[in-house]
Amino acid sequence: MAELVYRPVIGLAQTLFKAWDLKIDLKGSENIPRSGGAVLVSNHIGYLDFIFDGLAALPQKRLVRFMAKESVFRHKVSGPLMRSMKHIPVDRKNGEAAYAHALDALRSGEIVGVFPEATISQSFTLKSFKSGAARMAQEAGVPLIPIAVWGTQRLWTKGHPRNFKRSHIPVTIRVGEAIEASRDKYAGALTRQVRERVNELLEAAQRAYPVRPKGPDDTWWMPAHLGGTAPTPEEVRETEAS
Repeated sequence: MAELVYRPVIGLAQTLFKAWDLKIDLKGSENIPRSGGAVLVSNHIGYLDFIFDGLAALPQKRLVRFMAKESVFRHKVSGPLMRSMKHIPVDRKNGEAAYAHALDALRSGEIVGVFPEATISQSFTLKSFKSGAARMAQEAGVPLIPIAVWGTQRLWTKGHPRNFKRSHIPVTIRVGEAIEASRDKYAGALTRQVRERVNELLEAAQRAYPVRPKGPDDTWWMPAHLGGTAPTPEEVRETEAS
C-alpha cells in the first residue's frame, strides 16, 4: 500500500535536519528486520525521539507505527498527520483499545514503536519500564528491538526551550540485536532484560557522543551521574510527587 503521507513527512524531516546541520550518528540499523512484525523499544528524552527512532529503520526500508498519547491525535495539525501515518493513539484511561490496535499491526507485519517509560525522562536516565511492550511482543510472536537515542534532548525536551537553529547538534542512535519474546518467559523478567539492553545502548551512545558541555551554563542536558546539572531521578520523583 502506498504511503502517501508518511514518506513525504520523512523527506521533510530529513530536509529540516540538513538545514539545522544535525550530525546524526546511526549504528545497528541492520538489527531491524527487513520484514515481519517487531516491537521497537526506545528510551525517551525528547519530543522528537520518535522521528530519530523512525530514521533508524529507514536503511532496512521499514516504517514504524508509534504508540503516542491520544491528545496528539486531537491536535488540528498533528492529528491528521498521525492518523495518515497509521500511528497508534493511546488513551491512558482505556489502554485496551491501543493494545489491541498494536497487536493487529504487529500480526500484519508492522513495526510498532513503544516508549515504555511512558513519559520523557527529565533526568535523562532510564525510568522504570512498563511491561506492555514485552507482553505485546509475546502475544504477537515477534521480537523486541532495543534502541537508544542521545542528543535529542538538546533539540527539544520537557522544561527547556526548543533549539531549531543551525547549531550543529549531534544526535547519536544505537540499535541493538533483536531479543526473542519467548512466551514461556515472565513478562516482567523480559521487560527487565529489555531495559538493561536499552541502558547498555544508551551508555554506548553517551560514550560515542562527540561533544561535552561548553561551560557551566551548558550542563543542563547531561545527567547528574555524568557530571551534568540535570535533576537526579530522585529529585524528579520528589517534584512529581509534590
